[in-house]
Amino acid sequence: MGKPTDEVPIVLDIEASGFGRGSYPIEVGFVLPSGESRCMLIRPAAHWTHWDPAAERLHQISRDLLMQHGLAIRDVVEELNATLYGCTAYTDGWAQDYSWLAALCDVAGRVPTFRLESLRALLDEDEAERWAQTKQQVANELALPRHRASADARLLQLTFMRLRAGTTRRHASASAPQVAAGGQW
Repeated sequence: MGKPTDEVPIVLDIEASGFGRGSYPIEVGFVLPSGESRCMLIRPAAHWTHWDPAAERLHQISRDLLMQHGLAIRDVVEELNATLYGCTAYTDGWAQDYSWLAALCDVAGRVPTFRLESLRALLDEDEAERWAQTKQQVANELALPRHRASADARLLQLTFMRLRAGTTRRHASASAPQVAAGGQW
């Protein structure tokens, strides 16, 4: 069951070289409660060689782009640790994102100074049931031009906020006194 919160969560997303065994993080993005976001391309470690063309078609990040413009892994981890220190960041793909974050930290020789949790942990059953439809509505409204980590994190955060606003309105109307015919309570 979800944990009730009126707070806007920090949302983190990671794009990767592919899916499954051998894949590694190539971009990390997050959105803070203020709406401020950060997105960082990651220069792959020398031993990170797996590359899935299907994943590249999805995120449109080439390995050459990473080699030219990606940040050093240690710099990415230090930025994450400094900005998210002591916080909990939420993701919709916890199992994959957790393993990719662990790979980043391992190569950097650092441990994360923040927690990574599943966004699902914040949702109640009703919100979880409405997640996919609400996310699609928000995505259509935003008309994001590309599938990238910070854009995906923003979409997830805004979807959460839309669901939470709807849940608050439904609970308020359900608990409000009803006016009977003739204006009597």
